[in-house]
Amino acid sequence: MKIAGLASNRGRNLRHIADAAPGGAELSVVLTNREGAPVLEAAAERRIPTEVVVRDEEEARGSHERRILDRLSAYDFDLVCLDGYMRVLTDEFLDAVPPTLNVHPSLLPAFPGMDAHEQVLDAGVRTTGCTVHVVTEAVDDGPIVTQEPVPVYGDDDAAALKDRVRNEAEFTAYPRAIRWFAEGSAEVVEGDEGPEAVRIDGDTGGAFPARRLVSEDRAGSLRYGENPHQDAALYADPACEEASVVGADQLNPGAKVMGYNNYNDADAALGLAKEFADPAAAVIKHTNPAGCATADALADAYDRALRTDAKSAFGGIVALNRPCDADTAEAIAESFKEVVVAPGYTDSALDVLRETGNLRVLDVGPLGDGEDRFSERLVEKSIVGGRLVQERDRQSPTTATLEVVTEREPTDEQVETMLFAWKTLKHVKSNGILFATGTETVGVGMGQVSRVDAVTLAAMKAEKDADGKSAEGAVMASDAFFPFPDAIEEAADAGIEAVIQPGGSVNDEDVIDAADDCGMAMAFTGTRCFRHD
Repeated sequence: MKIAGLASNRGRNLRHIADAAPGGAELSVVLTNREGAPVLEAAAERRIPTEVVVRDEEEARGSHERRILDRLSAYDFDLVCLDGYMRVLTDEFLDAVPPTLNVHPSLLPAFPGMDAHEQVLDAGVRTTGCTVHVVTEAVDDGPIVTQEPVPVYGDDDAAALKDRVRNEAEFTAYPRAIRWFAEGSAEVVEGDEGPEAVRIDGDTGGAFPARRLVSEDRAGSLRYGENPHQDAALYADPACEEASVVGADQLNPGAKVMGYNNYNDADAALGLAKEFADPAAAVIKHTNPAGCATADALADAYDRALRTDAKSAFGGIVALNRPCDADTAEAIAESFKEVVVAPGYTDSALDVLRETGNLRVLDVGPLGDGEDRFSERLVEKSIVGGRLVQERDRQSPTTATLEVVTEREPTDEQVETMLFAWKTLKHVKSNGILFATGTETVGVGMGQVSRVDAVTLAAMKAEKDADGKSAEGAVMASDAFFPFPDAIEEAADAGIEAVIQPGGSVNDEDVIDAADDCGMAMAFTGTRCFRHD
């Protein structure tokens, strides 16, 4: 896609488009109607040919445009892009060139004209933005290609608003529109009286729409980010209906307020506790499970979770999937914790927890039932220059979906443990290995760059840090396939008797043979559960 750019002054959008090359588009020429316009130097720096066609005094508009068309005839271009080109173009010109686009600094049809920012401020609106539209002879009119909103803040003046609209809206919307045309997904629909619409292929909704607009409100400033030298704030999605730590009430107002790391860890802990229907407790450190368990009584679940690795749990986060009772509260208060998260507390539990100084006590309200606990379908992660968005990992294998691949069949108890271990493992950073017995963790190996090292770490944690637990006779869960038999042999040395893993390695047969040689039972899930963030 070749572009002819027309500008009267600096041509900031044209410069940005030249640098971004959206959809591979490039400027074949930059033309200005003003001698010495700064856009000429900017184009020359980018080795873009330039033309200057000044309108003479007394010259008719049509005559000037014909001279422009004559200059442009020497260049190939598929699109004309205006950027602060301070002339109204005639139908004669527009009929002679390919589709012509312009960007206006408001959300048209509101606030047309040259003083859009002043109009926005005078009107007191809270959202403005920009509009990329097809140019017609009417001023600030023509079919809309795309728009980009930006907020208006109470302390804005016209200059601040102008900078934000340009940098946050125009620099986003104009390249997007050009990319659509370059990729062939945008087409101007002509009517009897000129352009009447723009058709955009694939501009649909669904889980992953062509465009996403995210609106969140600042819920508060945080003391600092991950480290004291980093500023931070918390933003809330007011439309979220799922129980979350963002909307949780802090029931001990005398304690420190929540910090960045507190929110991050508490969110991870609550996500794990939601996995289970039976009373469950999760203990989290640096977003990884230090221990997790289910039991008939909440206090027992917490005790079993804590005894997986009480050393690492020091200063950690506790999440419960039942209202916290006094017995559980007393157990939590026995060692230092940063945050406890639960869907409610008894009065006696609060009496205990409020005596522990800076323990933050969060009430997230009812968790809901079944899939209601995970009503937020998507999760996302910000990266430099964009955002990764994916479906939440809500899959969990069942007894019926497991594929036993070894000579030895797992017992019913081992299958129950496999399913518990898999739900917990989904919340362990990859490479992740988890040892479990019954419905409680025994050892966790997380965040290793080698899968066999993750097995070694889980075995070491089970041997050194688990209180009253052992890897002997335990089940091992792996979040991805085993590339080699060495991890199976390492697990057998630790006492593992059954394994749940995705399968799918080119060396599956060797891994299965190793499990058979070690007398292990092994089941494939057919899906992995990586967690990288």
